Amino acid sequence: MEPDLFTAAAEDRQEKDPASSPLAVRMRPRTLDEVVGQQHLLKPGSPLRRLVGEGAGGPAGASSVILWGPPGIGKTTLAYVVSQATQKRFVELSAITAGVKEVRAVIEGARRAAGGYGKETVLFLDEIHRFSKAQQDSLLPAVENRWVTLIAATTENPYFSIISPLLSRSLLLTLEPLTDEDLSALMRRALAEERGLGGAVTLPADAEAHLLRIAGGDARRALTALEAGAGSAIAKGEAEITLETVEEAVDRAAVRYDRDGDQHYDVASALIKSIRGSDVDAALHYLARMIDAGEDPRFIARRLMISASEDIGLADPTALPIAVAAAQAVAMIGFPEAALTLSHATIALALAPKSNTATTAIGAALADVRAGLAGTVPPHLRDGHYKGAAKLGHAQGYVYPHDVPGAIAAQQYAPDELHGKRYYEPTRYGAEARYADVVEKVRERLRGAGPSSSGPAGV
Repeated sequence: MEPDLFTAAAEDRQEKDPASSPLAVRMRPRTLDEVVGQQHLLKPGSPLRRLVGEGAGGPAGASSVILWGPPGIGKTTLAYVVSQATQKRFVELSAITAGVKEVRAVIEGARRAAGGYGKETVLFLDEIHRFSKAQQDSLLPAVENRWVTLIAATTENPYFSIISPLLSRSLLLTLEPLTDEDLSALMRRALAEERGLGGAVTLPADAEAHLLRIAGGDARRALTALEAGAGSAIAKGEAEITLETVEEAVDRAAVRYDRDGDQHYDVASALIKSIRGSDVDAALHYLARMIDAGEDPRFIARRLMISASEDIGLADPTALPIAVAAAQAVAMIGFPEAALTLSHATIALALAPKSNTATTAIGAALADVRAGLAGTVPPHLRDGHYKGAAKLGHAQGYVYPHDVPGAIAAQQYAPDELHGKRYYEPTRYGAEARYADVVEKVRERLRGAGPSSSGPAGV
């Protein structure tokens, strides 16, 4: 019999002394009906219910599934429930410690069990995103031929971390973050049930609200904090877990943010979009999450420099210098003081007038170039500094702008194919209103120049 999610020794110890296990372990659901949240995955006929034998039968067997979601919302719990409820052979592996050798051993055992005893095997593979492409490839024959039914858990976006052939052979089930109502129900159950705290303490509303803030949607964190608060209250001889007791027992909330996973990009994206939307408070929230998680301040500063040109541009020409100065400062001072500089820059960028014309202008110009609209450089603009250039007509007829009033010479600069093409379309937001006036006057001065084939026009 392969090892289950918990070894036989651990289970025996838990039965003899339930309090020896953490509250989060003791309160782990024993059936699918006890699972809190994820009801969209637990409807009759769902893949998970079919895995435990509910509604099984007929020509369609149970499908392999990939469970995707952040930590603490029930991926391992669902696998544990399946292991307890299914009549199938259940094997657990962790991608952190297992390799191809262990996977092949499980597959061979599954084939023997199916051939010798007619018993199907369910393989739970935790942290599958830690497997390399070659390691994931080793699962394909077993999944495709249903030698095993795979339950794989991942906290990272499977479209980036799991190979396409394995994705196509499995059902992707996305777990939703637990709501405050879900966590409240879970904590009330833990307070009341004998396998939990058995009614030893009560939890007033203000303390519960603080625990929910601490949990941040993570059931494991909620129960761990509740257990710490309950232990502190019992030690003081109190029958109630007060807000003060919770604050004493739990220092602060651990922010949900993985610098190496999806949320690294999601939170960074939310920061930039909040700046773009001029919501300074939301921008500071996401900045704080990145700082508290230990994000590299240089990464944050780079994103701010991009934002300054992408979303603000000439509407506030000081935005880019502020962002560049912030990047230079954080490189020199580091955390914790760099938090002040990043806050300074974030506030300035969020409240600056917005214009994306620098982004759209270069985008349109690049699109034309990539479409083949390049053309030759007009002869009068070509390099005339080498011997023989004049004989080729290079630089002949070029009007030096500083020699004419206003320093704008009415001559053609773009290739013939693009003469008169407009890429920059300024807004009238902030300081860019000045550029909107200037660019029209400049274009009017330049407009007198015809195609280069007729020769450049002077002033």
